[in-house]
Amino acid sequence: MQDFADEAVAEMTGEENWNLLEHAQLGRLALSVRGDVDIFPINFVVFEGALYFRTSPGSKLAELTANPRVALEADRYDDESAASVVVKGIAERLELQDDIDAADRLELRPWIPTLKYRWVRITPTTVSGRRFRRSPEPDRYDVVDSGPTS
Repeated sequence: MQDFADEAVAEMTGEENWNLLEHAQLGRLALSVRGDVDIFPINFVVFEGALYFRTSPGSKLAELTANPRVALEADRYDDESAASVVVKGIAERLELQDDIDAADRLELRPWIPTLKYRWVRITPTTVSGRRFRRSPEPDRYDVVDSGPTS
């Protein structure tokens, strides 16, 4: 990661975004479910410029078929900095056996003891990320108010 000592928030490069995604252990998948927005925690893997996750039959999978536009966010942090990447893209259930066999070789395993034998690939349309310097909030009396004056 590049140094950003003078900036509290900085845009990340494409390489930094993909590096975070490749090392993330957990993401949050946002999608439309029955006309409302919902968020699901998922573990995923990056392969050849796309993101893959496993799921079981149910509302999430059905809604992805009806409305494949999704967003996924992944983060990392330590005591000094944090970073967040948002991927917007199109989700599709893998149907071809060759695609499923290739995804099975990615060795992504569910975190909970449930059968998740359906694969979904997210093809990104945009990838953006920001990194943040973690430090205490400034004293409110040290900040100059830039509001209207009388």
